[in-house]
Amino acid sequence: MKAREFHPRRLDVRPFAEAGEPIDGHAALGDFERLLALRHTEVTVDKAAPVRWSARGELRRRSGASPEVWLHLTGATALSQQCQRCLETVETPLAFERWFLFVDSERQAAELDAESEDDVLVISRQFDLLELVEDELLLAAPIVPRHEVCPTPVVLSTGDWSDDPAGETSEASAQAPANDKPNPFAVLASLRKTPAKD
Repeated sequence: MKAREFHPRRLDVRPFAEAGEPIDGHAALGDFERLLALRHTEVTVDKAAPVRWSARGELRRRSGASPEVWLHLTGATALSQQCQRCLETVETPLAFERWFLFVDSERQAAELDAESEDDVLVISRQFDLLELVEDELLLAAPIVPRHEVCPTPVVLSTGDWSDDPAGETSEASAQAPANDKPNPFAVLASLRKTPAKD
């Protein structure tokens, strides 16, 4: 008998969990509009890394109750983003691995989600698995993408933080003119030493 085929864009979740067989695949980054919005616009889409994913369903038995429907999902890609420090392209690896619990209604999902560390979703016969993959990759994306070490030196404007503040201070001190005005603290110190006159 031929094994049942499961389609990631319209996944019948319960039979998938009952089968317990993994499915996996990859899709072009161009199929994920929200991820595309995060990429550096100077990088063409056809050169982007694909989005790879794998999923496996599982029924977990419970005494005196119906089995729970669980889904284990992983996904990964690499996104070309703009470094917010040097403004050059930085390759950002994105990846996740998560378990999801499926329940029969929105009410159950809201109740369990409030008390569980796991994500709780409503079961469906037309579940879009790749949309969930995209959701998780978006959550894995950095808020401020940047290189650990930028490939080109970053030129800072006047008043910006410097990698070597001590060096700047020393240089500024060397170029500073000689004391034109008395140090106010030295003046205060001399006043304290002067005995008060009756």
